[in-house]
Amino acid sequence: MNLKKVLWATAILGLLICGFVAYQIYSAIFSPNTQFNNDEAFVYIETDASFTDVKTSLEPLLKDLSTFEAVAKRKGYITNIKAGKYALKKGMNNNEIINTLRSANIPVQVSFNNQESLALLAGRISEQIEADSLSLLQSFNDSSFLEETKFDEDTKLAMYIPNTYEFFWNTDAESFRDRMRTEYNRFWDDERLQKAENLGLTPNEVTALAAIVQKETAKVDERPRVAGVYLNRIRRGMLLQADPTVIYAIKKETGNYDTIIKRVLFRDLEMDSPYNTYKYAGVPPGPITMPDITSIDAVLNPEKHDYLYFVADVSNFGYHMFAKTLAQHNRNKVQYTRWLNQQKVMR
Repeated sequence: MNLKKVLWATAILGLLICGFVAYQIYSAIFSPNTQFNNDEAFVYIETDASFTDVKTSLEPLLKDLSTFEAVAKRKGYITNIKAGKYALKKGMNNNEIINTLRSANIPVQVSFNNQESLALLAGRISEQIEADSLSLLQSFNDSSFLEETKFDEDTKLAMYIPNTYEFFWNTDAESFRDRMRTEYNRFWDDERLQKAENLGLTPNEVTALAAIVQKETAKVDERPRVAGVYLNRIRRGMLLQADPTVIYAIKKETGNYDTIIKRVLFRDLEMDSPYNTYKYAGVPPGPITMPDITSIDAVLNPEKHDYLYFVADVSNFGYHMFAKTLAQHNRNKVQYTRWLNQQKVMR
């Protein structure tokens, strides 16, 4: 009888122990293990991150890091870490967290606007994906890539068309650059190429002209009219005489693209630069900024008119007054010059 009691007690104790262990395992795997208050929290895991790096990233977000580590070992995650951006939901358990970190890399929206240099673009992009600005800039300027794609020092800015694109956060520099090349080829479809050919311009020349249009007016509805002015000038063999190209030439010469120039002076017009359209005929050798799609399409679909001149309209800021003759333009220009002087804008 005593032996039976001992056996029964041992069996019951064993069951209790097994139950406790099972509960502990179940609790470690399936109990909620988040401690943030928002509905979700984002985790960024870098390329080649170690499990220690992952734990460091998760430490502020989890209640119990030790149970997470135990489950990570059991599920083989420790030796199968994947870089990316991941969204953890409030109340997730360790099993759900690890499944998310394994297979739920979420894309990010990468946007850039009218950057005036590849260095500025690299800085903008590095704020949105894992690649740093130095590696991005090196990939942009890679001589083999430029030779392969037939871009050069002046035209390489044209390959990057401002827009919003979807990437994974852990995209490297070369992958970003190559995707931009793909987007460039997709943008320059047969229809746009034909329109450029009809204008007697290459895609790079269209982009360079669109960059001037971009700088001249922020009003999207006015861009086809401004584009029409410059195309009229090209057809007549006139100098473009675009102030933004002179400003760009000054920035390029000094290397300081943060320079603010609100008024072009007569001495600036004498600057010897291929970007100075007061001295050199035709379209500049490359874009002075990254033009929006609306500016590129404005050049490809210009307003048809006889205007050859325009100047800012101080009675309707943002828009311009257009003229067909120099005499009319000079009369229009008086109001703008007077306004600049009144505002004491001397540079």
